[in-house]
Amino acid sequence: MDAAYDVLAAVDSIRSSLAVRYRPREGMGCYGVRRKVDTPVQGLPSAYVPVTMLDDPGYLKVVCDSDGWRRLRCRHDFEFWCVECVRIKDKKTGESIPFELNRPQRRVLSVLEDDRMAGRPIRLILLKARQWGGSTLVQMYMAWIQCCHRRNWYSLICAHLKDTSAAIRGMYSRLLASYPPELWEGDEAPGFRGYEGSHNMRLISGRECVVTLASAERPDSVRGGDYAMAHLSEMAYWADSPSRQPDDVIRAVCGGVALVPYSLIAVESTANGVGNYFHSEWLRCRSGEGDKHAVFVPWFEIDLYRYKPPEPVAFASSLTKDEKRMWCMGLTLDRIYWRRLKRSEYANEQQMRSEYPADDSEAFVTTGAGVFEASDIEVLRGRCVPAPFCGSLECGRPVEDPAGLLKIWKHPETGVRYVVSADIGGTRAESDWSVASVLAFVPDAWPEVVAQWRGHVPHDCLVTVLADLARYYNHALLVVESNTLETRDALMEDSAEFIVNRLGRCYSNLYRRESFDTVTGERSTRIGFHTNRSTKAMLIINLQGLVREGAYVERDNDACNELATYEHGPGGTYGARRGFHDDILMSRAIGLFIGMSQQPRAAGALPPLRSW
Repeated sequence: MDAAYDVLAAVDSIRSSLAVRYRPREGMGCYGVRRKVDTPVQGLPSAYVPVTMLDDPGYLKVVCDSDGWRRLRCRHDFEFWCVECVRIKDKKTGESIPFELNRPQRRVLSVLEDDRMAGRPIRLILLKARQWGGSTLVQMYMAWIQCCHRRNWYSLICAHLKDTSAAIRGMYSRLLASYPPELWEGDEAPGFRGYEGSHNMRLISGRECVVTLASAERPDSVRGGDYAMAHLSEMAYWADSPSRQPDDVIRAVCGGVALVPYSLIAVESTANGVGNYFHSEWLRCRSGEGDKHAVFVPWFEIDLYRYKPPEPVAFASSLTKDEKRMWCMGLTLDRIYWRRLKRSEYANEQQMRSEYPADDSEAFVTTGAGVFEASDIEVLRGRCVPAPFCGSLECGRPVEDPAGLLKIWKHPETGVRYVVSADIGGTRAESDWSVASVLAFVPDAWPEVVAQWRGHVPHDCLVTVLADLARYYNHALLVVESNTLETRDALMEDSAEFIVNRLGRCYSNLYRRESFDTVTGERSTRIGFHTNRSTKAMLIINLQGLVREGAYVERDNDACNELATYEHGPGGTYGARRGFHDDILMSRAIGLFIGMSQQPRAAGALPPLRSW
């Protein structure tokens, strides 16, 4: 057995030695198709340069001119430009050093350069981990375009706070202050100067490119700008309120960025939970529906995260099951050992994964109190797709409207049994949502979400909406969560009796529960499903099992977001994390519980979705 671990440690040593050697001055390990050539640069007898440089009409003029050769290569080789013209602060020593791209930065660069080289607009959404320089890479790439490729090419830096935007522009200031004069391609010496008296705008001397500073705190300040490039930083932390939302800034900025070569929009952020604009945009682009390339960098790609074990063979023999899986994935022992040391700083594995994620689903997990496992939610999310129909029902017929409150994935089919379950919220914009879920129950198949209505309307109008929806779906069983209906204070303009009576008059196939009057001892039936501490626990435990087994088909990403922000509370309670909602979740929980209790299936009749 010891010999086996000796072999494992030896293989690990070989893995480390086979890592790609990166030498950007020599052009080794760099992006793109390259060719080895002799150079006129002292101390650099030969280098692998981009073939586009050799095809440049000006190449023959600089084959004997050291400064001219370097300037031309800077135009065609971003990685060479970085080590020649950019200096950054070394995280380990604090000294100013040439900017050599690390592995994650090189991966992001390849995405940016693929667009540029193809003549496409450059678009990126970047989900960041910590301490690898994602913002630095994006900002320096924009600076390279303005310093070497385009004149009069205006750019915007916008973060959640103005101080963060200023820190990003500070990188630009340091770049221009230390730019080698022999490599500068401007009519004046490099540097920033004021622009039309604005404190937030700076002009790059000699290039006539304006760099504008802004923050999401004041989205109106960026309207009307003539931007060719936009760097939108830490978007997950942008304020989201009824009066100011992140997509206001997106529309204000990105709507003006033309779809032309060298135009650039880069959205980047560390994760800040699910359900916010950044998370939604990430999911949209990851699925290929958005306009941006989605890039995530896992912890094990970051060079800082490694620590050599003092006794490699002994450490190899102590690997846990998860650590062995990491080694089989190709991780070296020094990375696995670093993770073990770092893991000891956290109370549980979930906290560790949220701080140092291995995939994007782990990145968005921000709490250890979640009711549903992130990996189980991702299985459900894999079946989520945009609804092919959005609109409303009018006179029993669907009417398409992109702004409609009704989403339909499947229209009713003959012979299929449907349940419409409704969680009733308030009528004002700041209230909880009212949500109606339509679930299809087919023998020998998992329940499936086929439609959803979500909005704020007066409760008497909501009754009509629910009845119309249930009629449309084969006269479905309509299950209404009755707490709101039975609480007078929640109705404001309507009495509870009026709403319940109206519901009973306009639709017949209603779920009714038995009710017992403790004063008179009489039994009766009442419309709706009443949620209390006992019944809520029953609903959530049932939903937990379905989510864990992948035993129902979800279609809406917002439902998955609510699952991800649903938490255990004190004293065995459940609820949405502060600032989030659980209306879709409760609507699903009620519909699945009632629908499945009326159509039990044989144990093991169907495999979970994760195995399909």
